[in-house]
Amino acid sequence: MMDFKEEIAELLALETKIAGTELKTMISVPPDSRLGDYAFPCFKLGKNPAEEAKKLKEKLTLPRVFSKMDTSGPYLNFFLNPVFLAEHTLQEIYQEGKYYGKKDLGKGKRVVIEYCGPNTNKPLHLGHLRNMALGQSVCRVFSFMGYEVHPVNIINDRGIHICQSMLAYQKWGQEKLPDKKGDHFVGDYYVLFSQKAVEDPHLKEEAQQLLLRWEQGDKETRKLWKQMNSWVLSGFAQTYQRFGIVFDKEYPESEYYEAAKEVVWEGFERKIFQKDETGAIIAPLEKYHLSDKVLLRADQTSIYITQDLYLATMRYRDFKFNKMVYVVASEQKLHFQQLFKILELLGRKYSDGLYHLSYGLVHLPTGRMKSREGTVVDADDIINEVANIAATEITKRHDSLLPEEVSSRADAIALAAIKFFMLQTDPGKDIIFNPEESLSFEGETGPYLQYAHARACSLLRKGKKEYGIAVSEKVSFEHFHQQEALKLIKLLSQFSDVIADVARTYKPHILAQYLITLAQAFSEFYQRCPVISERKQEMKALLLLVDGVRQVLVNGLFLLGLQAPEEM
Repeated sequence: MMDFKEEIAELLALETKIAGTELKTMISVPPDSRLGDYAFPCFKLGKNPAEEAKKLKEKLTLPRVFSKMDTSGPYLNFFLNPVFLAEHTLQEIYQEGKYYGKKDLGKGKRVVIEYCGPNTNKPLHLGHLRNMALGQSVCRVFSFMGYEVHPVNIINDRGIHICQSMLAYQKWGQEKLPDKKGDHFVGDYYVLFSQKAVEDPHLKEEAQQLLLRWEQGDKETRKLWKQMNSWVLSGFAQTYQRFGIVFDKEYPESEYYEAAKEVVWEGFERKIFQKDETGAIIAPLEKYHLSDKVLLRADQTSIYITQDLYLATMRYRDFKFNKMVYVVASEQKLHFQQLFKILELLGRKYSDGLYHLSYGLVHLPTGRMKSREGTVVDADDIINEVANIAATEITKRHDSLLPEEVSSRADAIALAAIKFFMLQTDPGKDIIFNPEESLSFEGETGPYLQYAHARACSLLRKGKKEYGIAVSEKVSFEHFHQQEALKLIKLLSQFSDVIADVARTYKPHILAQYLITLAQAFSEFYQRCPVISERKQEMKALLLLVDGVRQVLVNGLFLLGLQAPEEM
């Protein structure tokens, strides 16, 4: 894939004393396309940058990739040759297909990406959907950029919340077996405990005693815990499958929480950690502009960061990663700052490869969700609700479809609506999820992108069926003279840089916004430039462009975790 900034940098390096790598970072895209496709600022070339731009223009001989240069004040602007751009871009998309845009930036490197992180006392909720959408997309982007990617999950399967749902089941479950999805069944008892505890505060003490019996290895307690855990994990597995995610390895907290204390004692013996006045072991972090962190309580019980210290080393032993990405809500920002600093102080050689992909909360139009009050919207319920709305719309448009086909299309559209809604905003910002808004076939939505793809497929089918013209790379590239077509081609040529930018910043919304821009440009092109016509040579060329749009939409949607149906 040709890098146009690289081409300009090599050209400029011959006439300036600036290194090629620095030149490339200086080159930008002008805010107005009429000024050119790329701009080079000449401030570093002399006291009068406008004059330097004119001098530089006279010295340069343009290669075929560019049609002309022009100056605009202190900038030297470069215009791409539309014929060369069309030929190079569309042939490359045609030849590379699903690999178009792929780079080897991560060749030979491993990245571990932890996401989801559920508790086994309740179902996955709306917030998990944003987490899973981010995790899945980042995994796919890093893999596309050549990394060896290992998605992992942490299972929070021990602690007081787990015991609260267990206690409620002991008291009011009457040994009933699940009559619904296992995680929903157990979650009902967690909510029931919270409701009953309002009436009887002693229930919290009983739950604490149950936790103590669990930690002491009481057989009956452990038996119930394993049974209820299995129900929940079975329910999670169904949601993961529907969402389209698979983990290479899952790490249940119950299997390593005791061993995690060894890391703290190691740091204490090496005088990295110290005891406070209560007898708790802490990591003194104030000199690093972070608050001190308790690692072991005075009674020697561990907390979340204790387990995370040990788990990081476990992951490194398992995968020998170069990067480890934690997809966790922004509420835990301080936690990860402290964790990474402590691992650095312990001398863990992998500590400089750790990254917290922080994301904002997901709210409903009615406000924030609360698990204990039973006001949390379960992930399954949201998916079902959106799929039901989609199925109603599909049936209106296609009354002859079989129920199985309606269900399949509805699920694909629903998941696209949800995932795109979760990904279209910068991860760091909170969002308000509106199911009906996410499903719109107009505006900035997942279904809108799917519809653009389906429209491209329809044009290609029509060209082949009515005129017998199949997509071919052997066309006359002189036919791409319409502004709408050129705009599309320029956007298609930028796809690889967009994906590289997502991998660099861990922000899939950059890709989401690019795809919306591409789909909107395709809509303008479709309305103003008739593709299907009697002018067969022109139609053949334009169908190649339509196929290029189709392929980039397929690739981009896949990287966001969305399906690309050929019909809607």
